[in-house]
Amino acid sequence: MASTSSSVHVLPVRAYLAVFAILIVLTAVTVTVAFQDLGPLNNIVAMSIAVTKATLVVLYFMHAKYSSRLTKLIICSAFVWLAILISFTLFDFGTRGMLGVPGK
Repeated sequence: MASTSSSVHVLPVRAYLAVFAILIVLTAVTVTVAFQDLGPLNNIVAMSIAVTKATLVVLYFMHAKYSSRLTKLIICSAFVWLAILISFTLFDFGTRGMLGVPGK
């Protein structure tokens, strides 16, 4: 009897295992860097590692690398929207102390 749902791998299993191993190594690097005092570079290094890990997950485990142009367009538009939201948040945070508060 044939199964109605099939799990088709776009890549060989060893490629998935290699990406998984890279993610584990990057997690270990994240933990190691978290205990180092890099000054203002702490956030930059942590975000760089997080973006790299998220990119690997989206490209390989979510099969975005091998999907249609429409899927890639939707993924890119989601990242653009995220960048807009983060930039508005940073702009708001950066300008909080510019106006005087009466009574303080």
